[in-house]
Amino acid sequence: MTDDVPRSQSLISCEELAAALGESDLCILDASLHLPATGRDANAEFERGHIPGARFLHLASLTDRKSSVPAALANPRDLAARLADLGVGPETRIVLYDDSDIRTSARAWFMLAAHGVTNVAILDGGLVKWRKEGRPLDQGLAPALHAPELALAQTDRVATKADMLANLDSSREQVLDARSAERVFGSGIDPVHGGANGRIPGALNLPFAKVFAADGTYRSPAELRALFAEAGIDWDRPIVTTCGSGVTACVLLFAAHLAGKDDLRLYDGSWLEWEADPATPKAQGPA
Repeated sequence: MTDDVPRSQSLISCEELAAALGESDLCILDASLHLPATGRDANAEFERGHIPGARFLHLASLTDRKSSVPAALANPRDLAARLADLGVGPETRIVLYDDSDIRTSARAWFMLAAHGVTNVAILDGGLVKWRKEGRPLDQGLAPALHAPELALAQTDRVATKADMLANLDSSREQVLDARSAERVFGSGIDPVHGGANGRIPGALNLPFAKVFAADGTYRSPAELRALFAEAGIDWDRPIVTTCGSGVTACVLLFAAHLAGKDDLRLYDGSWLEWEADPATPKAQGPA
């Protein structure tokens, strides 16, 4: 399935972004989020150095607190309010970037795209590549802005635990796990979230880090399609992605989008929700 938004509009290079700095319809959002074990503070790091004109998305707080799912995607109302506070209006072009080992700009991209925001691109290579190229950084916080709230739609691109249980019988969607092979096929303790390693029965595995080239940019569409095929994915069938907590699964969603496929959903609860429920079936060890 080919999406209406081509790859060229979903990724922006550091060179292209540098040339666009200061344009009135551009909003650059830092979507950095770090795992607790890193000890990093994304907000403090933003204040110490960010792309000129950027604003801090505060992705960690964009969750649906009424959901039973750990760190669930924000609902449309809360997301619309946050975007309005960041100055995002109907004609705004959004560029997302991060400085995270788990590539959290993909989570922000999916959240926006799933709720109907289409004019969104990810900075290819993120802040790491921007810095390596010696490009300028600003410090402190950007001045407050406000825009009218966007009319966002409720998403149908998120799978629930009930959906995943039903899929065990129907196999309508292929399940693809973005975690490392050790966490998916191992039998020890999950080093990131605790609990046991393992997977949803029948899940395939494509570690999210594989979709990036050595310089941290996304691989070409042909290379990405080959990676999905090597993981056992039938490109003509729908996919639901999963991971530890719904973050790196979004990297696979974005990679598939770049490769021309968008009939995918996110299991937002992911292994954190699935493993915690004693009633859900689990698989461990080699496939």
